Amino acid sequence: MTNIYQGNYKLLMIPPLLLIILSLYYIPQIKLGVDFKGGTLITLTLDENIDTTALKTNLESENIKADIKVFETTFGYKAEIEIEQSDILLKADELKTSFNSKIGLVERLEVNTTNNTAALPEYLEKRREINVVTNELFTLTKNDKKAEEISNLNELRKEMNNAYNKVYSDYRDQIAKPIEKTVKYSSISVQSVSPALSIRFIDKAKNVVILSAILSTIFVFLFFRKLIPAAAVIIGSASDVTIALGAMGLFGIPFTLPSFAALLMLVGFSLDTDVLLTKRMLDRPGNNREKAWGALKTGATMSIAAIIAFAVLFLIANATRITTYFDISAVALAGLVGDLFATWGINAVLILWYMERKEHESKVMV
Repeated sequence: MTNIYQGNYKLLMIPPLLLIILSLYYIPQIKLGVDFKGGTLITLTLDENIDTTALKTNLESENIKADIKVFETTFGYKAEIEIEQSDILLKADELKTSFNSKIGLVERLEVNTTNNTAALPEYLEKRREINVVTNELFTLTKNDKKAEEISNLNELRKEMNNAYNKVYSDYRDQIAKPIEKTVKYSSISVQSVSPALSIRFIDKAKNVVILSAILSTIFVFLFFRKLIPAAAVIIGSASDVTIALGAMGLFGIPFTLPSFAALLMLVGFSLDTDVLLTKRMLDRPGNNREKAWGALKTGATMSIAAIIAFAVLFLIANATRITTYFDISAVALAGLVGDLFATWGINAVLILWYMERKEHESKVMV
């Protein structure tokens, strides 16, 4: 095979740069999955194909907006029903959050009133506030109880939790009714993510991304102790993830916890190949272009092996329609293909340019 780094190797940057530009266009089109936007995802193993229009109509009759997809797998038909977050659930979460933020203070004030009557007005005011919140939640569940009638705060907390759980169970029953009426299925899986939990997932994901970016950058700069080689490794890794995100937007792969995990895995793999290339270029003697070509053959073999492994997983996931495996394998495949372009078209070119510039400067000084 011909060494691709002979001749004007800087032209090798064009394909990955075009991929990155295309990816930046598609990244805003990524859709959030249930994990990050909240809602309910129902997966059904069907006895037979279904009329999605009839099911959608029946769900809408219960004021439920849903996106319905039916897949034919090697084991029969599967359906995925993704339901938007309900206004009732949003309200229930808001009320529970408000209650939990106030109840601690009310409990402390109640204790203080036994020895200090001056604390009584504040206690009564704060108690009225949590009574209002609790009564609102009771109204959502059509519960005739009144918070004012429950003097014990532990009992009030228990009733609040019971009402909150009933909101969710009533909502599940509301969803189940039109499904039972329209669909014949052999198994069902229901994944519900509350608004509070989805916000927590987003916050955790942001923290993980920021922390991993900081730690990776520190590690790379400490490892190489040279600006351009370290920057080339970081640029290569960032390009890899950008291409993977662009593929998610292009092919409609939702941003879920599994796809997020696949992106983190890609960061590790990309850093591995980039560090391998950079270390080999900096430390080994010999012609720089030959070193880059030798590193490509080793690194590309690793990447192709990983691509084959995830391609097998993708085919299995596509045949069985196991969503978790599908998301992971699809994102991994896109990222690994992107890694071939980013590592050997961007990182390698930057390192090669850096090495040849150093070589030229040393000759001039001599």
